[in-house]
Amino acid sequence: MSLTQFRVDDGPHVMDGLRLLAQDGNDCVEAFIGRKVMDVWADSIEHGGGRQSLFRDQYNALGRLNLAALQRIVSAKYQRGAVFNRQHPFVEVLFSDIADSGEALDLSELVRETLPPAFHRMA
Repeated sequence: MSLTQFRVDDGPHVMDGLRLLAQDGNDCVEAFIGRKVMDVWADSIEHGGGRQSLFRDQYNALGRLNLAALQRIVSAKYQRGAVFNRQHPFVEVLFSDIADSGEALDLSELVRETLPPAFHRMA
């Protein structure tokens, strides 16, 4: 039960996070890492203080850059089977799955957008 053709879904979708697609033989497998999970993972490495959420282009780029690590995380959870994945063959990756894997996220190409100036209330 090995996942092949593992890739980031860059197409339009309504999911708020990183959507990954793979094949298990003839079966399509969908994996998802929520934006908040990606934010926590990136923040755990950056330690930047003021949290800034990732945008779709950013987490998709991180997904492509870290595809091998993500494939190992998703494959490990997928191989545990339907007993551990209620929506099998859909795999939702939680931060605990990432932490348990020990995989490191490569942020070397992450470009953070400049935040607008803080809003100051006039008295």
